[in-house]
Amino acid sequence: MAYDQQLIAAKLRRWEKYLLKFRLPEWQEIPDIGLYMEQVVAVLKQYLDYLPPELKEEQIITSATINNYVRTHIMPEPRRKRYYRVHIAYLIIICTLKQSLSIAMIQRMMPTGLDESQVQAFYASYRERHCQACEYFVQQVRLAAAIILEHAEQSPTAAADTRELIVSSAIIAGFSKLFAEKLLLLDDKTLADGGSTEIDQ
Repeated sequence: MAYDQQLIAAKLRRWEKYLLKFRLPEWQEIPDIGLYMEQVVAVLKQYLDYLPPELKEEQIITSATINNYVRTHIMPEPRRKRYYRVHIAYLIIICTLKQSLSIAMIQRMMPTGLDESQVQAFYASYRERHCQACEYFVQQVRLAAAIILEHAEQSPTAAADTRELIVSSAIIAGFSKLFAEKLLLLDDKTLADGGSTEIDQ
């Protein structure tokens, strides 16, 4: 595999600029008019438009997937086959989380039985956290790719080339996934029944 460092640097700068501007829709921007399934899929593709163009051919979400989320109670049922703001907010959260967590893990963390104002508060909090995570991610990429981007200030852990950057990114993604899953599995646990806390094991 051969990588053109100038192309990689240009793509990193472009994606960084895009991610710093990207925001999930605010609550009031999400349609609340009762959309049909195909309209929901189209809206979600628009809202989750931060995938690189090369990956956009993969379906972000399908009607079968949405039906499965409803069937397994990860999200509320539509009303007369129509999806409202509450449903779309759930789907935005699920779709962004499934980039790194299994559906079983997402199901553990998604709140159920909320009224609309509670869903609104949950979504607003999630949206803010997503924005903060985007900014944090961009900062981490700047550090990891400092050599490729020819920054004057370089971290000792900066990748020397694109292959190293790919490897580091994949390793960090794996650790991040495990970390999130480990925390999810501690739900309703205490020091008495939450497993070992000994450091030397």
